Amino acid sequence: MEDEGPLLREVYPDLVEELVRLLEGEGERYLSITVRDLRIVAECGCRDDYCQSVRTAPHPAGQPYGPGHRNVLLDPDEGMLVLDVLDERIVYVEILFRPPMARRDVSRP
Repeated sequence: MEDEGPLLREVYPDLVEELVRLLEGEGERYLSITVRDLRIVAECGCRDDYCQSVRTAPHPAGQPYGPGHRNVLLDPDEGMLVLDVLDERIVYVEILFRPPMARRDVSRP
């Protein structure tokens, strides 16, 4: 669909490969498979210089996720990676205290 955001793997392929590796290491096989199909719905927008987080599903600002929500804390070599998972779907990728990621240009037809 045209209104969908770009695939995370097309914009940040190194991040996706790292997420897959770390999720598999944590025994999160299902999530490691689904991470390849995540789309960037919105960037965090907090303007903190240490944050590069991305939303991968729509969610009303300031609202709790509610039942079915859990966090998956990963152990990267650098910084922090925390996933918000709702009903076994990754809805937010928290990317903190890491060097700036090089964003690939994604062209649309």
